[in-house]
Amino acid sequence: MDLLADYSALQIGAALLATFGSAFVRGLTGFGMAILLVPVLALALSPVEAVLVANGLSLMIGLTEAKRLVRGAEKSAWTLSAILLLVTPFGLWALSVTTPNIARLVIALIALSAFAAILLPRRAATPPGRATTGGVGIVSGLMTGYAGMPGPPVVPYYVGRDIPRETAKASMMLVFTFAGLAGVISAVALGIFEISLGALSLLLFPAVLFGNGVGHHASGRVSDLIWRSFVGLILGGAAIAALTRLL
Repeated sequence: MDLLADYSALQIGAALLATFGSAFVRGLTGFGMAILLVPVLALALSPVEAVLVANGLSLMIGLTEAKRLVRGAEKSAWTLSAILLLVTPFGLWALSVTTPNIARLVIALIALSAFAAILLPRRAATPPGRATTGGVGIVSGLMTGYAGMPGPPVVPYYVGRDIPRETAKASMMLVFTFAGLAGVISAVALGIFEISLGALSLLLFPAVLFGNGVGHHASGRVSDLIWRSFVGLILGGAAIAALTRLL
């Protein structure tokens, strides 16, 4: 427990509640954990700490589902993941040299952009071209490093197309697992990963497992309309709450 001495009971309690809620949304929708978790954690922890904890949790939960994700993901997920791995260090470096209040504002705006992306009309199932895929991978990598949120560009890439829900979920979850790996490796390489962050991530991981399991169980019980509406409300609420707290 000495490794957690830097965090108050209030910080840990808030992190546990936020972790469970965001993991439930992940299990239900296939995305949203980092988008929901980082803005809330960034109000209790420093932005860098919030991003690194979210990256660690994304990696751990993804590894527990690796077999299912590899089997169900679209081929494009591997391309996005490879690009993301290369770009993430640049985003994390930018975060490390940004003042905390500016970083919190950027993180909140990124969360708000994810809400806007959900409102876009659905497109055909045909995968986008190389330029679009490359652009999504680059932006996702930068967002992974800077905000711990690979989702805003990746979500419309999959959810915005007319493909089966399970394919979209597996593809996004695979990309997000690699995003977590990229974030952790980049933090270690840049010398900004502390053992206490790893300890906090391990403490929060049971809440991720429980929330993700409950959400996954509920996933097959809701229609696409309810699924999209629920995600939109949660994303919008998280972004507005983060912006209100800052302003």
